[in-house]
Amino acid sequence: MKFSANLGFLWSDRPMPQAIHAAHAAGFDAVECHWPYDVAPAEVISALDETGLAMLGLNTRRGDLALGENGLSALPGRETAARTAIDEALDYALRIGADSIHVMAGFASGSAAHETFLSNLGYACDLARPHDITILVEPLNRHDAPGYFLKTTDQARSIIEASGRDNLKLMFDCYHVGRTEGDITTRLADLLPIIGHIQFASVPDRGPPDQGEINFAHVFAAIAKTNWQRPLGAEYKPQGDTDGTLGWLRTLQV
Repeated sequence: MKFSANLGFLWSDRPMPQAIHAAHAAGFDAVECHWPYDVAPAEVISALDETGLAMLGLNTRRGDLALGENGLSALPGRETAARTAIDEALDYALRIGADSIHVMAGFASGSAAHETFLSNLGYACDLARPHDITILVEPLNRHDAPGYFLKTTDQARSIIEASGRDNLKLMFDCYHVGRTEGDITTRLADLLPIIGHIQFASVPDRGPPDQGEINFAHVFAAIAKTNWQRPLGAEYKPQGDTDGTLGWLRTLQV
């Protein structure tokens, strides 16, 4: 099993280049991030080259944080801003060699939001296709993100099928699925053909995977049996020094 450190949460107290080096020193196989846009791409590239790690992916911007926005692509009337965020994410991904972009939907509901999301995802997929970049969508759980447009894996599958784009995939986050739907390994096996990336954190506190109500030794073993090759994204909140939470890298390795 290979693992990717999500630098949105792990070593988040350090500048990203230092966090990349910390992930390498800890034994991670890759890194990923949330919103790297305040860091010059050259600094990220330098750290990746020095460590030999790949940056797997990043998110589109959330929007106006003062208004509490958490994504733009399902918001009717915000298409221009949504596509500007997609353009920015693609440019940054190309500069640092990332092969996936999570297009964030935002807080919305209804048929207009559905159509808006589909349209913006089509735009993102068509833009990303010539560069072999995968566009990801991720359902967020109702406890952490009440009102988020994309809520369940079934809804995500419906959107992926409706889009007709083969470079649109599901970000299967074991934490969000565990909090909303449960039955993680069954859902994962069922959705495997449309999954582009897998992430994890303990349920319900979003801590490291060696605690909480989910047996990640079982989950990781089930993933290994599928011959999954991409590193799994450790997207948990360390609640203290990240290095002090990494015992699971030894005890849960498959």
